[in-house]
Amino acid sequence: MSFELTLVVWSALLFALYIGVQSTLYRMQHGVKFANTARDNEAPPNPMNARAEKALRNFLETYGLFVALALAAAVAGKSNGLTQWGAGLYYGARIVYLPLYLIGIPQLRSLAWVVSLIGLILLFFGVVL
Repeated sequence: MSFELTLVVWSALLFALYIGVQSTLYRMQHGVKFANTARDNEAPPNPMNARAEKALRNFLETYGLFVALALAAAVAGKSNGLTQWGAGLYYGARIVYLPLYLIGIPQLRSLAWVVSLIGLILLFFGVVL
């Protein structure tokens, strides 16, 4: 299995981590009983819960593109330095993005986001060139 596909497989665990953190913080704020309802009249999220929701939403905005590009690299037989560096940068940046967002370090969080974007760009050019 290529390095890119390996990271796609491991990204499923990362995806589960983002969802798990967000859902745990949601239940800590609202309670399990309320979480099991239709969630009408929901109170606004506390700061930590809001950060987890935003981090998850941000992850979802780029995750499909990562998977598509990594799969395209594998199907086209284009695993190369650009695609490997791109996949590694994206995955590594997404690992550090979540705790940086939860802790509330905006400059480093933004840097992690930029690094993940650079990873996607590298993946793209590694596939099309």
